[in-house]
Amino acid sequence: MATLTVPEMEMRLAETKALISEKWGWFLALGIGLIIAGVAAIAFPFISTIAAKIMLGWLFLIGGVLMFVHAFQAPGWSGFLWELLIGVLYVVVGGYLAFFPLTGLFTLAIVLAALFIAEGIFEIVMAYRVSPHEGWFWLLLSGIAAIAVGVLIALGLPGSATWALGLLVGINLLFSGWSYVFLALAGRREHDKIAHAH
Repeated sequence: MATLTVPEMEMRLAETKALISEKWGWFLALGIGLIIAGVAAIAFPFISTIAAKIMLGWLFLIGGVLMFVHAFQAPGWSGFLWELLIGVLYVVVGGYLAFFPLTGLFTLAIVLAALFIAEGIFEIVMAYRVSPHEGWFWLLLSGIAAIAVGVLIALGLPGSATWALGLLVGINLLFSGWSYVFLALAGRREHDKIAHAH
């Protein structure tokens, strides 16, 4: 993969800024839509946990079928059997997640709790390494919050299994939504600046 030169990177950045400035309304609409979806996911965490699990299942199923089809398109190659086995595994896991959404929530909650605690420890170590550089405190805060969420999920088991994934999906959608809203507002300011200049 070719690396970009500084002028090429600056040009791509300028193109992206121009696109956001031109289409800021779409970015704003996307941000608002994600915020609404995030609020709904937080308000109904059990439903959003099940929905996220089913969606994940379908992604695995589609991926497994594609691997299966690809394996049979090129049966002579050395990785045929390996790809076939992985495809079958994806289909089995995907089917389990998609068609039995109420099972396995407990295991999923344990994995999420461990993931958050590990991420939190990593972020705290990173914050310590980059301090006193600007932004280190936010990294530290993010690490502490991640550990707190992980511990909260772990201590709340087995009850937390029904709401953990849905709540996290909701929080993620909210953060994504707000980032698009802020991006859109910055794009609008840029758009207004260009309009006043002409």
